[in-house]
Amino acid sequence: MGDLEEQPLLENVSNGEFTGDGSVDIKGNPIKKAGTGNWRACPFILGNECCERLAYYGISTNLVTYLTKKLHEGNAFAASSVTTWAGTCYLTPLIGAIFADAYWGRYWTIAVFSTIYFIGMGTLTLSASVPIFKPPPCDGSVCPEATPAQYGVFFLGLYLIALGTGGIKPCVSSFGADQFDDTDPAERIQKGSFFNWFYFSINIGALISSSFLVWVQDNWGWGLGFGIPTVFMGLAIISFFSGTPLYRFQKPGGSPLVRVCQVVVASIRKWRVVPGDSSQLYEVEKGSAIEGSRKLEHSDELRFLDKAATITEAEKKEISLYNPWRLVTVTQVEELKILVRMFPIWATTIVFSAVYAQMSTMFVEQGTVLDTTVGSFTIPPASLSTFDVVSVIVWVPIYDSILVPLVRRFTGKERGFSELQRMGIGLVISILAMVAAACLEIWRLAIAKQEGLIDQPVAVPLSILWQIPQYFLIGAAEVFTFIGQLEFFYDQSPDAMRSLCSAFSLLTTALGNYLSSFILTLVTYFTTKGGNPGWIPDNLNQGHLDNFFWLLAGLSFANLLVYVVCASKYTSKKAT
Repeated sequence: MGDLEEQPLLENVSNGEFTGDGSVDIKGNPIKKAGTGNWRACPFILGNECCERLAYYGISTNLVTYLTKKLHEGNAFAASSVTTWAGTCYLTPLIGAIFADAYWGRYWTIAVFSTIYFIGMGTLTLSASVPIFKPPPCDGSVCPEATPAQYGVFFLGLYLIALGTGGIKPCVSSFGADQFDDTDPAERIQKGSFFNWFYFSINIGALISSSFLVWVQDNWGWGLGFGIPTVFMGLAIISFFSGTPLYRFQKPGGSPLVRVCQVVVASIRKWRVVPGDSSQLYEVEKGSAIEGSRKLEHSDELRFLDKAATITEAEKKEISLYNPWRLVTVTQVEELKILVRMFPIWATTIVFSAVYAQMSTMFVEQGTVLDTTVGSFTIPPASLSTFDVVSVIVWVPIYDSILVPLVRRFTGKERGFSELQRMGIGLVISILAMVAAACLEIWRLAIAKQEGLIDQPVAVPLSILWQIPQYFLIGAAEVFTFIGQLEFFYDQSPDAMRSLCSAFSLLTTALGNYLSSFILTLVTYFTTKGGNPGWIPDNLNQGHLDNFFWLLAGLSFANLLVYVVCASKYTSKKAT
């Protein structure tokens, strides 16, 4: 799928004493391969990610319950507060990414923002533990409101966490991948495995949070329930710093936004200039003009942008008076071209994120009208998402240990599938998940009609365990699309823009949630006209939730077709 070809297994061999990708030690000196980076550095990074995600989900999973039960807020305000905060957590990575790529590098960005994160966790724990920071318990039906000061302490902690996660999310996966030398064939293969185990670590943290920590919060109190994640965040910081002597570092390359603007401005200023061939375009002779970045080969696409690197007759005479707002290097032009080429691939993953969002919305709604009893146990509908996590935990080892070596025999590619092929397979599986959900809803409605329950807002005699296949399929789709997306945005992004591109890939999650809400709003508006109950009424036995799932399946199929076209036209970057 597409022209995204992986480098041959024996190409660009780097057998020297030092790494060949420009990485350095913490002091900025060239770093030796022996004794640094590779898998020996990764346990500290994976441990950091597992503990940090455990801390994050330990707060977010049950946050709406804390707002309603302890701060005595209404359902609407509580839900709005949680979604606003969660959305902010996926927007702040843009801030962290800019600091990482432009000024501090990924290591120090993670270090600084982790400290902010830990302070936020501590503040939140204090707000739930110290009596003066929370309203008194309800007296019967009378529930005292929280004071402005109590709200202030709580939301200060919450949004410090949102800011902290903004410096960690876009940097940790990229920093982990930095430990593998791109110029070494063996390390390139291992880097593909790193992304699999990175996502595995995320889900281990999520599994512990969604089970053990939620139970602690409900049964042992919120002070302890928030305190345990705070301790784990402290462990995440300790784990990260412990690996410092083993890490390989990439130098920050200056503001990526400034470089992009320079290319655009220089192109517009030279709009009458006819761009020459690659030999007539400006590039520095040694190294790269961008700190921490390798040179990029010239490509023939988007020729208008080549104007920015075209040397005019006047500039030939005054090349010593180089002005980056009038003349830029080929590498700088290619950075912007890469971003433009990646945009269609990025956009087509938004629909996938909208499908993924159904796990916490429509799948849960569907579960409430299924039989939640299994023997003497009652299963909360939201807890079925555990099977998504289990699916990821099962699929990652299968993919890494069995599927990749098997597929590699046929494709000859280091990682079995290319990143674009991997993402495409995940998109197909996501369609199957929506089909499974729709078929289950058709079956459920048939039983409701058969049992005469259409006009009663009650559960039908069909076990909630029948939802497991759709959760399991979503988990499998994640392993292909989300991890493939991590690989794609790291490998194909310009060297000095990797954190920013990772932040943009995370942004699709927020946009997917917004898209899901937008679709739901449209569906409600058009299907309730004329007094009809609509597809998703309060009494789902009168609705047609199956139609909503079919709509998402149809949109996902159309999105898949667009993706295939975009992927087939995609050309990968070429570093020199």
